[in-house]
Amino acid sequence: MTHRALQAQYQKTVLENGVRVVSEEIPSVRSVTIGIWVETGSRDESEETNGISHFIEHMVFKGTTRRSVREIAQCIESVGGYLNAFTGKEHTCFYARVLDEHAGLALDVVSDLVQHATFPEKELEKEKGVVIEELKNAEDDPDDIIHDYFDKAVFGSHPLGFPVIGTEKNLRSFTRNDLISYLHAHYLPSRMVVAAAGNVKHDHLVELSRRLIDSNTKRSDHGVLIRRRPRPNRGGRRQFTKPIQQAHVCLGTQAYGIKSKFRYPLLVLNTLLGDGMSSRLFQNIREKYGFAYSVYSYVNMLSDAGVFGAYIGTDKLHIDASIELILGELEKLKRKPVPRAEIARTKAQLKGSMMLSLESIPNRMMRLGSSELYFGELKPLDSILQQIDAVTQDEVTEVANDLFHESRMTTVVFEPAVAEQQETPQSVSMAAKRK
Repeated sequence: MTHRALQAQYQKTVLENGVRVVSEEIPSVRSVTIGIWVETGSRDESEETNGISHFIEHMVFKGTTRRSVREIAQCIESVGGYLNAFTGKEHTCFYARVLDEHAGLALDVVSDLVQHATFPEKELEKEKGVVIEELKNAEDDPDDIIHDYFDKAVFGSHPLGFPVIGTEKNLRSFTRNDLISYLHAHYLPSRMVVAAAGNVKHDHLVELSRRLIDSNTKRSDHGVLIRRRPRPNRGGRRQFTKPIQQAHVCLGTQAYGIKSKFRYPLLVLNTLLGDGMSSRLFQNIREKYGFAYSVYSYVNMLSDAGVFGAYIGTDKLHIDASIELILGELEKLKRKPVPRAEIARTKAQLKGSMMLSLESIPNRMMRLGSSELYFGELKPLDSILQQIDAVTQDEVTEVANDLFHESRMTTVVFEPAVAEQQETPQSVSMAAKRK
């Protein structure tokens, strides 16, 4: 497969205080996306602090020692730029996209948010209400929130099962001192990455980073991150009645970490099973039976663990039949080698999707930051494409047989109910349900 990617030069520098600076210079564009990544997320919280990483992400926009709430919003937007942030299970990222001539301003603002937030009490109480409304909005979106329920069912009491947004109880309890203590414990230089993609010189980015990120912060062994691995899940079925019109089902199991040798076979398997209109799930469940408008599978790979899941939205009368159809497709992957033509077509789809995503400068920054935190380097695109090409039929079958054991499959079902009914969890083993 031939390809013509944007010409980019990757470079990396480690500052004296331990902050890593990585860049991809792309001279052919006029923009730059700059982010500061922090290696902390909901996985690093306790049951009592769950949601604090995400809440800090919100609160840093409420004022710093140098800028007010309005000034934070205006300084990037006034030059036509875009400022945002997100929190995940293992990372938090603050980033800005601007014209290349404003790269210094972008890093100035983002580093100000990360280092000099003031967490004013008045804004703290106000933002609690905002995030609680965000939580309620998520609960009103069943095809989204079901994935939080699914993660909880798969990982149990392990922090990987915590929702990134946290709980209303926790949000109401957070104090300014809680935020400051968490930030001081986790926002350490050795856990930070400055990542920039676009028309930016690496030496200029390093110079800016040295000037804007506190140079008197020493490299610290306290920045070494130790995380507890999750235990293998036992599987089973959890069912909830909710005031909704359509049933929602998510089923799957724990999978591999991002460094696993099975990373690319699993990505190929997921693509052929449930990614796009040509996938097996779409063609069978939607096109053949008409049971669903939305049906897909997905993979989420983290540092040392992962999740494979399949989702369907369907009529409540088709819940069990849809589950059986999904399980049937998983069983086929275990028993019958995928035809070579389908493997080849799937690889081309996966490679094309990856390459198209890299035409987005923000996506390149995302790849830079996450790659540095997971691998300590940026994997060359050619190397990734070669590893996809190297996936064999036997490897796909091996992954299917390794992951898809009925005793380890977890299923979460949202079943429609009248609005006045309360949410009712029921625990039923998959094996018992299918008999």
